Amino acid sequence: MRAIKSLALAVLAVTALLGSPHAIGAELKVPAFTAYSDPLPERVRISPRSGISGWNDPAVKVMWFGELRQIGSVACAVALKLPASGESKLRMTVAGVAREANAKGEANSDTVVSFGAFEVAKPGYQKFLLESLNPKGTQAGNITELILKGPAIENAHFNLKSRRNAASVHLGYPVPDSTKVEAFYCEVTAVEDPVTTFYMACGWHRGYFGMQVNSETERRIIFSVWDSGDEGVDRDKVASSNRVSLVAKGEGVYTGDFGNEGTGGHSHLKYLWKTGEKQKFVVTAKPVDGTYTIFSGYYWHPDKKEWRLISSWKAPKEGGYLRGLHSFSENFWGDNGHLRRKALYGSQWIRTPEGQWIELTEARFTHDPTGREDRLDRFMGIEDGQFFLSHGGFVEGFTKYGDRMTRPAGEKSPAERIKLPELPGGK
Repeated sequence: MRAIKSLALAVLAVTALLGSPHAIGAELKVPAFTAYSDPLPERVRISPRSGISGWNDPAVKVMWFGELRQIGSVACAVALKLPASGESKLRMTVAGVAREANAKGEANSDTVVSFGAFEVAKPGYQKFLLESLNPKGTQAGNITELILKGPAIENAHFNLKSRRNAASVHLGYPVPDSTKVEAFYCEVTAVEDPVTTFYMACGWHRGYFGMQVNSETERRIIFSVWDSGDEGVDRDKVASSNRVSLVAKGEGVYTGDFGNEGTGGHSHLKYLWKTGEKQKFVVTAKPVDGTYTIFSGYYWHPDKKEWRLISSWKAPKEGGYLRGLHSFSENFWGDNGHLRRKALYGSQWIRTPEGQWIELTEARFTHDPTGREDRLDRFMGIEDGQFFLSHGGFVEGFTKYGDRMTRPAGEKSPAERIKLPELPGGK
């Protein structure tokens, strides 16, 4: 959902190198701007222009992650910029072994400080942890790249792009084209949910409905509907005949505009939904005169024990029902893309205009462009009779784009288990 910046030619050259087997003696240079820092929020500057800079606190640690597909030794070094008279003491930890080294500034050139070789006993994701052993207030140096060499880097995989977000991952629910979908119900349970996570439960061709972690103290329930037309950025450029308009909203719900990912009407309820607790969503479609449709989002409030309207929007140039049903999980900011996001998606049901409930038990896995080559730590599965999505964290697991899975069926419909809101048609 976000644009991805293209790389400089030098970085593309390294990407090409990674795409083919490495010679045993080859070097792999991993840009500093692909690293992460701890603790969060970031207390160093990480950017494509300057790498890692402003590092003057030894409490801050810097980390790179990559998949080493071969066992053996890997020699580690970092390149950094220091004043000609400057010094920096650093420590590198790989595969549970830590080594220290001193860097001394060189006039008119980067300094390369080596930590020696580390043994990799098994293939898989590895963390390369760099620490400053300098007094607080002393600059550790501007880090420009991590340099790796040795048998263990043969066919290794690292993200070499400046976008540090985990890949976005999606579940698509096949529905026959002839089926009219008046309501779409889905439940989501967050398992691991770092800040800047959006778990979207009910997506369709005109909008999305789900839950978001905005900060350590703020969470939201979000319901948004896209305008007609093809404007992707600025809603001020959207003609009134193409704009969705607010019909109604629930108590305490904020409504407004959105852009930069398509344009449309946005609404959210600030609510501290809980990790590990099922969250229930239903989106409805009410076609009117074959020219527009009213889309509404209802959320089951766990504290109030009742359905709450988030908002309803009149969508012009529509006049049909819900289609393109899907769910997704997104890491919408890149400074913590090294943290895992995982959620369970279960109890997918649709209702026809005749009042028939149909269970959806099949899902197709897809991902954004970041998941194609840059971030391969993204996959789906089935757990506790539900689908799950996992992305980020540099953990083992991979699902091929387009793979389909089927979860167990046989549970009761939402209408039989819980009291639903008044849906279109009064059924």
